[in-house]
Amino acid sequence: MNIPVIPLNPVLKMLGKGMLFFVLLIAVASCSGDVGPEGPEGPVGPQGIPGGQGGIGVSGVDGVDGSTGSRGIAGSRGVAGSAGVGGVDGLPGTAGTQGETGPAGVDGFTGPRGVAGSQGVAGPAGVDGVDGLQGTAEAQGVAGPAGVAGVDGLPGIVGAQGVAGPAGVAGVDGLPGTAGAQGVAGVDGLQGTAGAQGVAGPAGVAGVDGLPGTAGAQGVAGVDGLQGTAGAQGVDGSAGEDGVAGSAGEDGVDGSAGEDGVDGSAGEDGVAGSAGEDGVDGFAVYRAAPANTAITTLDSVGNVGDHTSITIGADGLPIISYYDGGNQNLKVAHCDDIACASKTDVTLDSDGDVGKYTSITIGADGLPIISYWHQTNNDLKVAHCADIACTSATITTLDSDGDVGWFTSITIGADGLPIISYYDWDNQNLKVAHCADIACESATDVTLDSVGNVGKYTSITIGVDGLPIISYYDLTNGDLKVAKCSNALCAPYFRRR
Repeated sequence: MNIPVIPLNPVLKMLGKGMLFFVLLIAVASCSGDVGPEGPEGPVGPQGIPGGQGGIGVSGVDGVDGSTGSRGIAGSRGVAGSAGVGGVDGLPGTAGTQGETGPAGVDGFTGPRGVAGSQGVAGPAGVDGVDGLQGTAEAQGVAGPAGVAGVDGLPGIVGAQGVAGPAGVAGVDGLPGTAGAQGVAGVDGLQGTAGAQGVAGPAGVAGVDGLPGTAGAQGVAGVDGLQGTAGAQGVDGSAGEDGVAGSAGEDGVDGSAGEDGVDGSAGEDGVAGSAGEDGVDGFAVYRAAPANTAITTLDSVGNVGDHTSITIGADGLPIISYYDGGNQNLKVAHCDDIACASKTDVTLDSDGDVGKYTSITIGADGLPIISYWHQTNNDLKVAHCADIACTSATITTLDSDGDVGWFTSITIGADGLPIISYYDWDNQNLKVAHCADIACESATDVTLDSVGNVGKYTSITIGVDGLPIISYYDLTNGDLKVAKCSNALCAPYFRRR
C-alpha cells in the first residue's frame, strides 16, 4: 500500500522559528519602559529577502512562559537569518517500565515518518465472479501486535500567565534566532485529526462467501409486462347440465270445426278398363350411403362446427367457415387435400361472441370473404382473408343499425363486388348490403322486404342475367319467398349512366 511521505524539515523549521520569535517578543516586552499611549499603526515594512533553507536545527529546551508584556511599536521586518544545521536524530532508547501517568505535558514534535516501501506490480484483474448473496458480518480479526513505544519525554513546567497589559505599539520584528537543541520529547499529545486517506492498495484475495443474508423487503411491483401470446387451448370441460326449459307459449285459439257432410251412398263398381301397354323398365334406387364415401372429423376441440359454410378456393381446395361455440369465436379451416382428410384451422375473429350465421365465397381477387353475425354488438360483420388459406383477415363492421346480421348469405355480383342478404331482427325485415370494394370495407344497405316478419334463412346467388336472386322465409305467413333484384345493387331507383 502506498503511504504518502510528509517531509518534516519544513514543519520543524517553521515551529522553531515561531517559538524563537515568541521568546524574543517576551524579552523585548520585559525591557521596555512605561507604556505610552497607543500610537498610530506604522506602515508595513517591505518583506525581507527569504534566506536559503537550511537543515533542521536542534530544538531548544522549552522556555518558561513569561507574562504577556505590552505590544511594542512595530518596526520594519529584518532580514531572515539562515536556519541552523539540523542535528542528527538519536537512536531510540530501549523502552523502560512504564511509570505512573503524569500530567499531560506540552505536545512534543511528531517524529519523522518512515519511508514507504515501493508498491508491487499489480497482477492482472481476474474475471468478475457472480455476486454472491450478502453474508452475515464476521467477527473482527485479531489486532496485530503494537509497535515498540518511544520513551515518553518529561513534561515541561507550565509558567503562570501574567496579567495582560494594554496593547502597545507593535514592535519591530526581531531577527529569528538559531534553533536550539531538540528537547526531550514530551508526553504524547492528544490524537490529531485523521489525515487524508492514502491511495488504495491492490485488492486482497476475495474471502469465502458468507452465509446468505435474510431476504430484504419486497420491492415495489414493476410495471405490468405486455400480454403474452395465448397458450394452447386446454381440454374442454365436461358439458354442463341442460338449462331449465322455458315455458311453452300459449296455444292459439283453435278454429271451429265445420259440420260433417252427409255420407253419400256408394256407387256401383265401374266396368274394368283394358290393360295399358307395358311401361319402360324402371331402375332401383339404393338409399344407403355410397360405399366409398369418406367421412372425416376435422375439428373436435371443444364445441365447434355450428353455422358452417363451405366453398372451393382458388387453389382448388375446400375452405370452411364455422362457429366455435366453446370460445364464441369465428374459425376457418383450410383443407390440405381435395377430400379434406386434414386441415389447417385458425381463429379469425375473437372480439366478443362472434361467428354465427357464417357464409363464405371466393372474391374476384381469388381470396375468401366471409359474412357473419357479431352477437355481442348485434352487428353484421365481414372478414376479407389476406391469403388463400385465410390465416388472417381484415375485419369490418358493415351494418350496426340495431340488431342486424342474422342468417347471412354472401356471393359475388356481376360487377365483381360482394353482395350479402341478411335478416334485420329489430324490424323483422329482409336486408341486402352491396359492397363498395372487393374487400367490402364499406357497403350500401337497403331493406328489400318489410311486409310482415320476413327475411329469415336467406340464401343469395347471381342469375344468368347477372342480377341477384334471394330465397328466404316469410314467418308471418309460413311461406317460402323469393326476391329477384332489378339491378346489380339490388336497390330501388337504380339507373346506370
